[in-house]
Amino acid sequence: MSEISRRNSLILVAALGLIAALTATACSSEASKNDSSPPPPSSSSAPAQDNTKIFHDIYKQLVETDTSHSTGSTTVAANAVKQRLLDAGFADSDIQIFEPVQRKGDLVLRFTGSGQRKPLLLLGHLDVVEAKREDGWNTEPYKLTETDGFYAARGSIDDKAMVSALVSGLIQLKREGFKPNRDIVLALTADEEAGTDNGAKWLMANKADLMSAEYGLNEGGRALLVDGKPSLQGVQVAEKTYATYQVEAKASGGHSSVPTPDNAIYTLTAALNRLAAYRFPASLSDPTRDNFGALAAARTGQEADDMRAVAAGNPSPEALERLSATPEYNAQLRTTCVTTMLKAGEAENALPQTATATINCRILPQDNPDDIDKQFKAALADSKLTVTPKLDPAGGISPTNGDVMAAVTSLTKELFPTAAVSSFMSTGATDSKYARSKGIPMYGVSGLFMVSADANRIHGVNERAPIAGLDASREFLYRLIKQLSQ
Repeated sequence: MSEISRRNSLILVAALGLIAALTATACSSEASKNDSSPPPPSSSSAPAQDNTKIFHDIYKQLVETDTSHSTGSTTVAANAVKQRLLDAGFADSDIQIFEPVQRKGDLVLRFTGSGQRKPLLLLGHLDVVEAKREDGWNTEPYKLTETDGFYAARGSIDDKAMVSALVSGLIQLKREGFKPNRDIVLALTADEEAGTDNGAKWLMANKADLMSAEYGLNEGGRALLVDGKPSLQGVQVAEKTYATYQVEAKASGGHSSVPTPDNAIYTLTAALNRLAAYRFPASLSDPTRDNFGALAAARTGQEADDMRAVAAGNPSPEALERLSATPEYNAQLRTTCVTTMLKAGEAENALPQTATATINCRILPQDNPDDIDKQFKAALADSKLTVTPKLDPAGGISPTNGDVMAAVTSLTKELFPTAAVSSFMSTGATDSKYARSKGIPMYGVSGLFMVSADANRIHGVNERAPIAGLDASREFLYRLIKQLSQ
């Protein structure tokens, strides 16, 4: 699915301090200062503080393991997690590590239950976006650094926060002697961020029986902090289909001193300008309506009215036009296509014989890709162009009226009482698409509340996670897994 002042950072920690108390004091002396409240009674045979410490230890170990595409190894991280699970009492036969490509290891754990229900899939990725100190980081990207109530590092949020919460949550359940009413399958994978050897895709294609589940949890949730309080727990139930088009124009070429009307660059750019002017029709899915209804509660004036009209399913053309002026809203309302790369010409003194554009489209899950393809080509309005599409799997929309949404809603009310719960569609992509394409409903949810500016750091420099928020997220995910498995 990438900046906030010191003042807002301190507000964040203070606001979530009571929530962090649910999981007890943090393991480090500095983290402990953020939560002086005593821990609540725990069902675990181990003190709640031990569970928090295990989480922080796993989190630090994973964050400080380089798992980037170019220099890192998810196999190293997978083996580190395996040892943690073995130490917690899981059998070696419960854990498998697959390495279809060197350095691109994937871990799958099966926590065996009674089999009363189909398995629960817990999905997370071990790899991270590339990071270099010289790119503007204030700290070393692969060293977990505490500063102003935050942990700063690459992967401190995406996705090692959730991975660590899932692993520590399962360890806690194992130590408690918990007997799930279904198998719980944990899959930690490679190449979600970069590279061609995507672990989730490989597992779904080659280990389908192992990955089979009634439904699953993954990253992709959007937990928003507004005015220092948890405001919205967004549950990702759908995402746009990722599609890439290569559009090529050909010409006869020649010497640049004798220009001709037949110019591949001009032909291509004219078509791209026509595409840029085209707007795909708006289409409102249930999660989009749900999300705009939740957003309207925190807005005022015309914007709030327009959002409520979308939520009701009857927005006027004028309301859609106003909302579409905001890129984030526009991407929620319709399929989008945008030119991202150009390549043209052979020499500076020669007329171009070939010009090629790469166009990235994000197709609404309810839109038919064949219809989008027809609209795309009609917008280009040049039948002489060569158009080559490449689509990722389309995943559809996960049901919003079942166990997962009910459990998320009840736990959010308990742990984050100021937050509303809403389903939504992600405009970006996660590995949930591979599971959804196999008929497994997936739900992106984390309980890690943060201001939107910090969420925007995820793929950029100085990625950081609020310490108190991390502890609250871990407790939320632990309880969610348990509630869905008993």
